[in-house]
Amino acid sequence: MRERQVPGFQVAVEVAAGQSIARVDTATVAFVGRALRGPVHRPVAITSFAEFQAVFGGLWQPSTLSYAVEQFFENGGRQARVVRVANGGRAATLTLPAGDGALTLEALCPGTREFLRAAVDYDNIPPGETDKFNLVVQRVRAPGSEHVEDQEIYPKLSIDPSSPRHLVPLLAESALVRLRGRVPLARPVPTHRGDGRTFASYASSNPDGDDGGPLTDYDLIGSAAERTGIFAFGDGDPFNFLCLPPLAREHPVGPSALLVAARLCRERRALLIVDPPAEWSSPAAALEGMRRFEFASDAAVMYFPWIQAYDRLRGRFESFAPGAAAAGMLARLEAERPFWAPPDREGGPLRPGLRPACPVGEEWRERLAAAGINTLQAVRARRAVASRTLAGSRATTPDWRYLGLRRVGLLVAESVERGTRWVLFEPPGPVLWWRVERQVAEFLEALAAEGAFPAREAGPTWFSICDQRVNPPRQLHEVNVLFGFAALREGDWHCWLVSHSTRGSRVQAVSLNRLQSAGGRPPLDPEFDVATVLQEHWRR
Repeated sequence: MRERQVPGFQVAVEVAAGQSIARVDTATVAFVGRALRGPVHRPVAITSFAEFQAVFGGLWQPSTLSYAVEQFFENGGRQARVVRVANGGRAATLTLPAGDGALTLEALCPGTREFLRAAVDYDNIPPGETDKFNLVVQRVRAPGSEHVEDQEIYPKLSIDPSSPRHLVPLLAESALVRLRGRVPLARPVPTHRGDGRTFASYASSNPDGDDGGPLTDYDLIGSAAERTGIFAFGDGDPFNFLCLPPLAREHPVGPSALLVAARLCRERRALLIVDPPAEWSSPAAALEGMRRFEFASDAAVMYFPWIQAYDRLRGRFESFAPGAAAAGMLARLEAERPFWAPPDREGGPLRPGLRPACPVGEEWRERLAAAGINTLQAVRARRAVASRTLAGSRATTPDWRYLGLRRVGLLVAESVERGTRWVLFEPPGPVLWWRVERQVAEFLEALAAEGAFPAREAGPTWFSICDQRVNPPRQLHEVNVLFGFAALREGDWHCWLVSHSTRGSRVQAVSLNRLQSAGGRPPLDPEFDVATVLQEHWRR
């Protein structure tokens, strides 16, 4: 693997010109919400609910996120990335007496369930080195518990700022605590047991942590500059679906958060899972509500109805938003067959333990799908209905109304962009262009052989172009590759232009008439005509 620093990001190349373009994962779900404990505004990859419990504390009634993650894995989910956000909150402190003062540590993560303890001893420290001490910090499952979930050991820490073992920079790297206040003038005293035995015991954290208040839309949105909220996901944290559980059981995510999240998903080539309003209690109510629903996007998808699931904390079945369970179902179905395969009569029911909150008859499923609402079901359907996005009748690209085709487009664009980053390490020119074109062609050809693209009566169903027509001489330090696949309508194509340069990489959707740039300058001449390039390409 080779690395190269370019302005704004670092590129690590794992796919070279002689290798095939790998298909990016298509079933990773990102979750953002409130949790019992754990790191804040930092994505954590998990593959089971047990891992979620270990990091974020498991089920917690004020946390709709915890129930959503549980239902995601229960219904077949495989990979998730979780970001905890908090509205206020305060971290617990831990006080270690030190002469006339104290060494005060503060938990790195806020909340009342971050149970820490620390031990101080002077083992193996010469009598003359009175500035040094050994420190052990542990996170335990509960106060007084001996179940240690995490531990850090710091031998020969020093209160002397000139020492290479000065505690300030060393504790700054801790994943459990931070120094609060000033360093005491004397080192902390050993934490001996009260029964007179000489080996160290532990001092527990103080009961001054706080969980903060209920979340708001602004907490979910966060800040792009500070990388908080939904913007906490970096380029190294890819995801395919974004799930924002309700802010509280009776408080849905607001339109402002949905709009920002959909825009982020479009930039990240992902899909936002939008939960239907809880008051849509029947198919007729959902159809009527959809007529007044003001949110529409081909970067979003909705499933109906809400689900009934057993709440292990309350000991009874409760109603929950369906988005997380739907995401788990999509991951499970993908493990059985490609997501672009035509829907069959069996469909994809919920797993036992989850059931729809209201029945949806066969005649309603097609009517809801036409409005952009997909249906969750408890039993296998007799007649399959193609899943839709929330693009609706306002879709600028008609094919993106269909979830399967939309996901194919996202897979192709993301895989080609990531799989051709190796060009940043090669000298530009015809030889490089030919290598890129062949690499992309082989990738598209393999997908076509598996039936990923709409069939055509005659002619190709995909194309890949990387030559002087898309790489003009004045752009010596940029490599462009144009590619696409057939649309449902005969003669139409879905096309993208991937550009790599020292300024970074970008993907732009282009039309058959001319380049369409959603933002920034077109990389080629304004009169560049994709249709003409394709005609010249196929005449060769």
